[in-house]
Amino acid sequence: MKKNLIIIGAGTAGTMMANKLNRRLDTGQWQITIIDRDNTHYYQPGFLFIPFGIYQPKDVVKTRTEFLPEDVTFLTDEVEQIEGELNQLRLKSGDVLDYDILIIATGAEIAPQETPGLKEELWYKDIFDFYTYEGAVKLAQKLKDWKGGRLVINLAETQIKCPVAPLEFTFLADAYFTDKGMRHLVDIKYVTPLSGAFTKPKATQMLNGLMEEKEIEVVPDFYLASVDNEKKVIVSYDEKEVPFDLLITIPVNKGDMMIEKSGIGDEDGLNFVPTDKFSLQSKKFKNVFVIGDTTNIPASKAGSVAHFEAEILTENIQSFINNKPLKATFDGHANCFIETGHGKAALIDFNYDTEPLPGKFPLPAIGPMDLLKATRANHVGKLAFKWVYWHMLLTGKKLPVTTHMSMTGKIKEENKETSLV
Repeated sequence: MKKNLIIIGAGTAGTMMANKLNRRLDTGQWQITIIDRDNTHYYQPGFLFIPFGIYQPKDVVKTRTEFLPEDVTFLTDEVEQIEGELNQLRLKSGDVLDYDILIIATGAEIAPQETPGLKEELWYKDIFDFYTYEGAVKLAQKLKDWKGGRLVINLAETQIKCPVAPLEFTFLADAYFTDKGMRHLVDIKYVTPLSGAFTKPKATQMLNGLMEEKEIEVVPDFYLASVDNEKKVIVSYDEKEVPFDLLITIPVNKGDMMIEKSGIGDEDGLNFVPTDKFSLQSKKFKNVFVIGDTTNIPASKAGSVAHFEAEILTENIQSFINNKPLKATFDGHANCFIETGHGKAALIDFNYDTEPLPGKFPLPAIGPMDLLKATRANHVGKLAFKWVYWHMLLTGKKLPVTTHMSMTGKIKEENKETSLV
């Protein structure tokens, strides 16, 4: 009788794991099943480009099943609860599934309802998100006819999917309105709970410089408490107010409600799963593993992180099956392009211990990409990633990037000046 390995979530992380494990496990002994509520797969990095007409909605949508191996069983259902003590899943359909190994890859979603006033009468009228397909499409319609005014990009908190996307939106908005000949009619403010544009000092220095160069005001240390729809202002916990005509919100991000129902979430109520940051094993159940945005590890909630985690998790699941120590370790590696507008992008590469540094990537001296510098080559790399995502990343193929962060090509001098253009 076959043993059951079940993956909850057929997004980026879950799909990668299904493909990698299907190649590595004995399918005569293991049945791999993956569960999701629908058969629609979104290329979420593409949501950023829809409001500006760079991508069309059809460019970011495919079916989940076209990226899953035939040997993997795909169930269109919803997990209501994980019963870890019983090694069972209770599904919305009423079915109960037994598992020997469970991988949780349920991701993160925006939760605008967590902020008073955010999702009320101005929602999708003068307040928009771009982290969902619906939000990105509706925002594209809004920007086509918007006449200008106070454009505010606000992060409700810092624990969000793709932490650089709000910065990218801000820079692309600057370029979009410049190209339309109406940048002088748009006052752009980037309002964040951080003390600067980003979490890492060297990257923040570069990004703050870009903000200043593009005449975008950074409003730091702003912790969103509520939105006043009548006055059209966002209000912080210390009662500061920032007025807007058009608000682009990056709301609170939360994990799946099923995590809370199952009693396996973190203590702060965000429904992320306490996970060993090196092995990616659940801290509560030895036969449960967690990957991607679902984890509570101190790494970026980004697609590149899920990719590097998948390499590690594949090794550790094989070790677990063979009753061996989980020796593969994830180092927090993240690798992110940052669109800066007008056909250029920056690139950052970092992990748990090392902040983004300047230099060349992936090859020293040659590159062809520059770190902490806005270049056309980086922009081309960003756009090319869509093809890589559909044809290589999801299908679990090996990419020409090291799983653990490499110092090759990086410049470590503390006083090294970094160019912004």
